[in-house]
Amino acid sequence: MLTTRLDLARIRAARRGIDPVFLDSPLYQCDALGSALGCTVSVKLETANPVRSFKARGTELVAGLLAGQGRTAVVCASAGNLGQALGWSGRRRGLDVTVVASRAAPAAKLDRIQALGAELELVDGDFEMARERAVSIARQRGVRLVEDSLDIETCEGAATIGLELASGASSFDAVLIALGGGAMATGVGYVLKTLSPHVEVICVQPLGAPAMTRSWQQRRVVTTDSTDTIADGVAGRYPIPEVLDDLLTVADDAVLVHEASIIMGMRMLLEHAGLVVEPSAALGVAAILEDRDRFAGRHVATIICGSNVDLGAYQRWVRT
Repeated sequence: MLTTRLDLARIRAARRGIDPVFLDSPLYQCDALGSALGCTVSVKLETANPVRSFKARGTELVAGLLAGQGRTAVVCASAGNLGQALGWSGRRRGLDVTVVASRAAPAAKLDRIQALGAELELVDGDFEMARERAVSIARQRGVRLVEDSLDIETCEGAATIGLELASGASSFDAVLIALGGGAMATGVGYVLKTLSPHVEVICVQPLGAPAMTRSWQQRRVVTTDSTDTIADGVAGRYPIPEVLDDLLTVADDAVLVHEASIIMGMRMLLEHAGLVVEPSAALGVAAILEDRDRFAGRHVATIICGSNVDLGAYQRWVRT
């Protein structure tokens, strides 16, 4: 029995609170990508939905809970994808949504947050500065603050991906999961270690934003002064202690990858799978590229967690 904040019965029940458009996302073996990487690769495609990321699995639960409590407003800090997801889920339930983000966040993500009807406030600085401002707004207005990865709904919503993976996990040797704040890694990892304990759970983070991986390796919270990565969706500096505790229980490994490998992963997903992805979604492929011997001959699943990317930046990255 795993001791974490998560609960399998709640995760199974969570599917009833999530719009079906976000559930049962495509899971398929991509032979062309596998041939290029020297192993069998299956992709779990979390981008074929209205917000083009996995985040709405969690915000659907949060928004449903708040609406049921009679709440009318909510605020969050976001690198971009959470804000879009909360905007989508909140609008459907009549919630006023405020999203705080960095001015440096990809313009495509910021534009989409506003298009979904959320109030957008920009701050100078990174995600951690946005988080501080969101906390202040929540106190000033007396509204609910949604904190990704700390709020258990965000983890258990993401964990429903694990239920879908576990249904076909008998053939997987390992699952590669992008690691940022930890909601997806802890949620999916918990389900797999509960239902399919033979599957290796490997978390992947950029070398330029290593806080959670360093924390996992040292078994204590390790913060960083800055981040330097194109993978903005996973570029946090202050791991949440409760989330780290869960990650220490469910993750078999946590690895760091170079920017060049992330870019190559994006190129390979375009060339061999026809997928346009944001950098965070290429972390799994990057991990295979950096340690081919580890994965040679194995069946690896990787979660394609988001495709919200500025076209200009994307073209620069994938141009050969």
